[in-house]
Amino acid sequence: MAAAEASSEGLSETDIEREPAAAAQTLTAALEQKPDHAEYYRQRAYAYILLQNYHDAVADAKKALALEPNNAVAFLRQGIGEYYMKNYTSALKSFTEGQTHDSADSTFPVWIKKCEEALSVPGAQAEMAWSSKIKYDWYQTDSHVIVTIMVKNVKQVDVNITFSEKELNASLKLPSEENYKLKLHLLHSIVPEQSLFKVLSTKIEIKMKKPEAVRWDKLEGQEKTNVKKDTPASNPTHEYPSSSHYTKNWDKLVVDIKEEEKNEKLEGDAALNKLFQQIYSDGTDEVKRAMNKSFMESGGTVLSTNWSDVGKRKVEVNPPEDMEWKKY
Repeated sequence: MAAAEASSEGLSETDIEREPAAAAQTLTAALEQKPDHAEYYRQRAYAYILLQNYHDAVADAKKALALEPNNAVAFLRQGIGEYYMKNYTSALKSFTEGQTHDSADSTFPVWIKKCEEALSVPGAQAEMAWSSKIKYDWYQTDSHVIVTIMVKNVKQVDVNITFSEKELNASLKLPSEENYKLKLHLLHSIVPEQSLFKVLSTKIEIKMKKPEAVRWDKLEGQEKTNVKKDTPASNPTHEYPSSSHYTKNWDKLVVDIKEEEKNEKLEGDAALNKLFQQIYSDGTDEVKRAMNKSFMESGGTVLSTNWSDVGKRKVEVNPPEDMEWKKY
């Protein structure tokens, strides 16, 4: 971007809007020099909002408010981050507080109305209440990041979990009929097609595949540049980050999970999917290329391990005889 470094007043909104990622990096460097600069935090919060990194946007807005408690712009950016994280009650409080410090700003009434409309939807307040009650934890291995949602007796049919390159979305219907949602903006990229989840009687376990052995400093946030890969140690210690305020024996937990997976009896599609995952995991580079190419080109209707065959042609769609292929 045009500004190589932030001035004493930070960056202009135009600079931030033009290249939010570069602006965030510039402001991060500026904050290393001036960690008590409230305006830098407010501006980086704006950059994070544009990058849809709402978790860090809220964190920066709160840091700005700790330095300048009556700043309306910081309340506005905190509220916007909370709104998009579906924390409507907290967002409404932030917008209302911000309006008391700048009643002339016409932006606040618009956001206040949006929060009130969101909270008026049946079940919205109950959903938020459950979001605060249900806890989740995470740890990592060289190959996976594992998120565990601490909820009991949820049915498989009532769980919907989707993966994208840097986002995890979980939606559950609880035994009490309330809804719970979890949206995480991940620190690093994952491999969505190799990520999966299991619904157990005491928890929901989500395993996200790392594209490479990179140590995650935290679960969510803005990815740093020049991240070093993990290097194997002769006697590695697993000091995995956690959102909890207590410590766990993660080495034992990893062993327990692997043993649990080994002993689990799967049937039908679940057994077939596990077989495919095992073939992919144990396969050569050619086998993996063949499986990826055939699956993608055929729209998920063909899965081949023969690279000498699929490597020299486009794999056509081939649905089962009793089904019709439709492109949406």
